[in-house]
Amino acid sequence: MKAVNPYLNFPGNTEEAFNFYKSIFGGEFLAVTRFREFGAGTMGMAEADLDKIAHISLPLGAGCSLMGTDVTESSPGKLTIGNNVYITLEPDTINEAQALFNALSHGGRIEMPMQRTEWAELYGICADKYGVQWMVNYSGSVQYAGSSH
Repeated sequence: MKAVNPYLNFPGNTEEAFNFYKSIFGGEFLAVTRFREFGAGTMGMAEADLDKIAHISLPLGAGCSLMGTDVTESSPGKLTIGNNVYITLEPDTINEAQALFNALSHGGRIEMPMQRTEWAELYGICADKYGVQWMVNYSGSVQYAGSSH
């Protein structure tokens, strides 16, 4: 496997959400494509939706990017926001872990505050203000054996 990249769907506010993520992670967008750029292949999108994001990509590190799209009323598929996707971050330092968690949870919801666990020096779960769920896991010096099933 070359890479695993989380792909997020938003109800028309992808650009706003990705500018938020860019403010946290830094970097520059690798791609920003609007539905209008597909020309005749706009998939029957409504005129009001043509300037929405068809694809956006923000690099998060070596070989990993956060990607997303707008799913609007005129999109072929329908958006259902649920609790089936989390993005797990493994920061390099405890300070980076705390900073990422604080920034991502600001205006959102904390499911599990940052704390020591059996598998990590610092671990927390939150949903950002766009409903995207995050796990921040700084394993540090913890050596977790896991279960032996």
